[in-house]
Amino acid sequence: MASSTRSRRMGPVRVGESPAVRRTLIGLVLALSALVIVAPLAVIAVEAFSKGFGVFAATIAHPDTRSAVVMTLVTALIAVPVNTLFGIAAAWSITKFDFPGRGLLLILIEIPFSVSPIVAGVAYLFVYGMQGLFGAFLQDADIKILFALPGIVLASMFVTAPFVARELIPLMQAQGRDLEEVAASLGASGWQTFFSVTLPNIKWALLYGVILCNARVMGEFGAVSIVSGNIRGQTNTLPLHIELLYHDYQTAGAFSAALILTVIAVFTIIAKALLERRGAGRVRAATLAPTAGPAEAAKETP
Repeated sequence: MASSTRSRRMGPVRVGESPAVRRTLIGLVLALSALVIVAPLAVIAVEAFSKGFGVFAATIAHPDTRSAVVMTLVTALIAVPVNTLFGIAAAWSITKFDFPGRGLLLILIEIPFSVSPIVAGVAYLFVYGMQGLFGAFLQDADIKILFALPGIVLASMFVTAPFVARELIPLMQAQGRDLEEVAASLGASGWQTFFSVTLPNIKWALLYGVILCNARVMGEFGAVSIVSGNIRGQTNTLPLHIELLYHDYQTAGAFSAALILTVIAVFTIIAKALLERRGAGRVRAATLAPTAGPAEAAKETP
């Protein structure tokens, strides 16, 4: 009787309230994480140095590996800024304006999430390839898109196009248009409104989307493998170079190159976690004082 009275006072028991259930779920999650995530990462590190540090260093210093790293970095340096600008423009258009086709634009932005990267790569072949839609024109103009850097950048941009936009759109929708309207009423121009009002409120979500976009560009394999031609030392990105090393039975070399991507992934996760923590604090501050800061900033902007 006393226990039933106590349970009524405390409210209904939540799912997982039992210690046995909690321990079982936590143990299951830890076991799966160890098998699916920790074990493969540990194997990459072990295999990378399985033949000694000399083999690891020789693989990293090899011209083909250096070329793949440079190609990956150059692709990211082009694709990420372009997709960042696209994401900001798309989020601004969808959340700040009402226009016919607004829902269609949102659907178009999300298409790369549902299309296989391999399919995207094949589609680029039919657009920019020799027998493609613009193939004859590009050949006559001596412009090379496929099996060169432009094709790799275009394929990478396609698969990463939604990342920045999808981080910004929900946040900007929740923030509404009030702050921008206040800034405009105080005489701020469009650029002043963006840099003094909108950007400070979205900067953490923007950086979060940029980090995710950069990580995907550097790790993209499917679309890039179709449009690059896999030319060793010329059009190979780091993921493609890893595959070539593995097929050449250079297992230690493949894992050595894979370790580079793994380190990038780890730093990406750390940066993502730090931004999530800082972003949460900024959101709480903005919730407590939603108008004073941006309005004053817009007023003070020359």
